[in-house]
Amino acid sequence: MPTTHVPYSSMSLTSGLRSTRKNRANLRLGIVAVICAIAFGTVAFHQLEGWSILDSLYVTAQTVTTVGFGDIAPRTVRGRVFATGFMIVGVGIVLYALTSAVQSIVQSELVATFGQRRLSRKMSKLRDHFIICGAGRVGLHLIRSLQGGKDPFVVIESNTQKVAQLMDAGIVVLVRDATLEESLREAGVEHARGLAACLPNDADNVYVVLTARDLNHDMHIVARAAEEQAEAKLIRAGANRVVAPTLIGGHRMAMALTKPAVGDFLDSITANQLDLGFEQLEVEPVSSFVGRKLSETNIRSQLNIVIVSIRRSNGEIVFNPNADATIQAGDMLIAIGNAESLAELTALARGRVSAARVV
Repeated sequence: MPTTHVPYSSMSLTSGLRSTRKNRANLRLGIVAVICAIAFGTVAFHQLEGWSILDSLYVTAQTVTTVGFGDIAPRTVRGRVFATGFMIVGVGIVLYALTSAVQSIVQSELVATFGQRRLSRKMSKLRDHFIICGAGRVGLHLIRSLQGGKDPFVVIESNTQKVAQLMDAGIVVLVRDATLEESLREAGVEHARGLAACLPNDADNVYVVLTARDLNHDMHIVARAAEEQAEAKLIRAGANRVVAPTLIGGHRMAMALTKPAVGDFLDSITANQLDLGFEQLEVEPVSSFVGRKLSETNIRSQLNIVIVSIRRSNGEIVFNPNADATIQAGDMLIAIGNAESLAELTALARGRVSAARVV
């Protein structure tokens, strides 16, 4: 996702995450050093003083913890010389391990508390964004697709391992349970443009959709259905669209088997190998397209864009409109073309370009 969206959140949380990882690495190093020091001291006292392994371990533990009961003490010169040096080194190692432990715990709590609070304050200012609930297999593919665009989005995920991966990629993440109302509110659901419920459990997706629809009646909601019978429940809960990955996968496999050329074409568009994409755009009343026939515009001749269908404001759908089809205010155009041409067409549909560029 471009850094112009919400760079402050992703950068601060990512740097905090990296600092926490460094502290944890230091803690692991300190623990390993203590274990190695105790093992080394045990073997050394056993060899120098002839004590049993248990007695050697006992004295070593006394030394590194600075307890020093004094019930067992080195009697040889070599043993005392070693014990003197080992006291200094062993105490230093233990202090390093304790310091790393305290630092790791304190900084982890600070990052988790202040980082998330800062992120929440910034996200309260977001408008017209998307919310992705869940970063599983389906959610990750959706996130990758959104990263290539300019639309801001927020991910709600509770799995810490997935959160770390997303933060490293610069994704804005809320470490929350997406099924909770407060989590959706914190993600700015009241001002969001759309929401995708990508949780692996259908019941959780139904709950997310139901809660989100209650908080924002105008938001476009897309939900994932693991089981075919969950589709009707998700629609009743308030989802505008339901996607069943297993059914879609079955249809695509059937097409790849029976109509491989069509399947290859669709795969090329999906993978952006042909530099083509689909776009939906609404024709504003101020657009110079209003009242014109398709043949009177530059949509096909100059922009090299194909209008696949026109959805009228009354719900009528004109599939593959001919050159004499008239564009009306409020029409939804479904177009296919390259990204640059689609961006220009969107500007024309919104009336942001002069009429001189239309004909």
